[in-house]
Amino acid sequence: MIAAERSRQALHSIFHRILSLQKSSVASSTHTVIWKPSTEAAKEIEDCYGRLDLNFENSKEAFKSKTNYELFRALFVLHLCSYETLVKNNKAILKALRIPLGQNLFNRLLRATFFGQFVAGESREEVEPTVLKMQKFGVKSILDYSVEKDISQEDVQKKALERMTDGGQIKSASLKQVVGAKNVAKTHRKYDVYKEFADRRQNVISARTYFYNGEVECDRNCDIFCQSIDAVASATGGLGFCAIKVTALGRPALLLKASESIAQTQNFFKAITGSTWENLVLSKISEKDFLQKLQDYGIKTESKMVQEWFRTVDFDEDGFVDFYDWTDLLDDNIKLSEMFQVYNIKTQKMEPLIVQLSDEEEQEFANMTDRMVRIVDYAISKGVRVMVDAEQTYFKPVISRLTMALMRRHNKERGWVFNTYQAYLKNCLRDVELDMHIARRGNFHFGCKLVRGAYMDQERKRAVTVGYEDPINPSIEATAEMYNRVLTRIVEERDIRGPGQCSVMVASHNEESTRFAVQLMKDKCIAPSEKVICFAQLFGMCDQISFSLGQAGYSVYKYVPYGPIEGVLPYLSRRAQENGALLLKGKKERKLLRNELMRRICTGRWIYNPENFTVQ
Repeated sequence: MIAAERSRQALHSIFHRILSLQKSSVASSTHTVIWKPSTEAAKEIEDCYGRLDLNFENSKEAFKSKTNYELFRALFVLHLCSYETLVKNNKAILKALRIPLGQNLFNRLLRATFFGQFVAGESREEVEPTVLKMQKFGVKSILDYSVEKDISQEDVQKKALERMTDGGQIKSASLKQVVGAKNVAKTHRKYDVYKEFADRRQNVISARTYFYNGEVECDRNCDIFCQSIDAVASATGGLGFCAIKVTALGRPALLLKASESIAQTQNFFKAITGSTWENLVLSKISEKDFLQKLQDYGIKTESKMVQEWFRTVDFDEDGFVDFYDWTDLLDDNIKLSEMFQVYNIKTQKMEPLIVQLSDEEEQEFANMTDRMVRIVDYAISKGVRVMVDAEQTYFKPVISRLTMALMRRHNKERGWVFNTYQAYLKNCLRDVELDMHIARRGNFHFGCKLVRGAYMDQERKRAVTVGYEDPINPSIEATAEMYNRVLTRIVEERDIRGPGQCSVMVASHNEESTRFAVQLMKDKCIAPSEKVICFAQLFGMCDQISFSLGQAGYSVYKYVPYGPIEGVLPYLSRRAQENGALLLKGKKERKLLRNELMRRICTGRWIYNPENFTVQ
């Protein structure tokens, strides 16, 4: 605990160490520069682009790493996934098969089919040969221990409402005067706890869900993430990632309170400075103007006390508080209930925007940050990078701020920590812009994993039912456009800051997005070895994209799950549903698998050993 406390204090203290010289030099360098590649890099760009089949239809190259048995298994499993009835009732079917087959035969059946296709093995020792084999064919790994507990919906709802108190609710009269009572209530609705939405598995097929079962369980999850880091370090030799979810490390209801306090404070800053989201990063306010603004809103203030508060949040001591300082304030305070304070003329004291949380809640939040710090510190000590997964939008403010805090601490020399951004959100580009601004001001590497998103149906239903704006883009086309805009903007940031200052993982099964990224790399003279853009897909899916990219020389990863068969059944169920939903893409993959099997049979390759082949 002492080591964890020291680590947490080190994380919090980092926000006070921003040098004004460093800040001004970075902030002023916002003009775009065309970075010309070296002769070797230019040759690499042309060679990789020339080797890649951008239609992803070369089955011989795509499945060079597969044995005939693996091709047949993939074809069989993906074909089963095309039957809606089987996919819809997969859990009941597996349960019915378990009884007559017995556990041993049941496990062998799964190993020969779904488990073998979508999971790399039961243990880290079993996973290692698969990881090394993929690496030989140009594909690296993101390892994830994918064991999930099968919890009833009733238990989930019960636990979600346990120990619910008024602690953390926004009751500040000052905030309501500045932002408006309706706006405060509207924001609160989004971040409140609702029994009907407590089961976050509903309408979600492509993302894993953690549920809170006490601090001991969170500590156990932390240990599991560290064990996954050991597996990555052992199997990849420092080339891999470990993926983590913040909801595995703390109580979701507390994350909601933290997210609301961040959202409400951001709204307060916008109102005080008169800024919009578009010009938020440029907005700042002096102590004098801040005091005047409060008075304009009818809030009585005592000058000396406001001066003391103002100086505590003016981290760079330039006489102004801007969004960068404000963000540091949110990250830096250990107690959620003391994130922001204003003077109350009646009590003659500074009042918090949120009411006092219980000591237990404050300790739980501290425990969660300790766990995140421990995981990242341990990963870096093993040479493993950390990917913080995105979750529902009502968790996003606190997840994003904690991840950016870890980036600021660790990403000075290289990108150790990556945040995840969901392109199906209307505000995706805005959020990326804000975080890139923070990274530029703090002079640290901006690491981004860009996905489409996994919670669309659930998010829309919750927004309509509860009564706040739908956060999801109106159409698939709008999401595709957002994905490309964000990707382009990150590459532009590389042009502004220079190579090695930002990177993005294109985590997508979408061929159009992949083609766009490859073409962008060529047009912007970005060599794959520069590590500005890399690619990622799930293990057992879209191999025609992953291995075609890897064998052409691009940086590509597979998200590789592992764990005991019984523990990964929920994961296998989601993969079956996801493949069933991707009908057109599944058709193409099955066609390519058939073509390669027939090619090998017709050319007499009845026995095919991938060990005889390597990436040219």
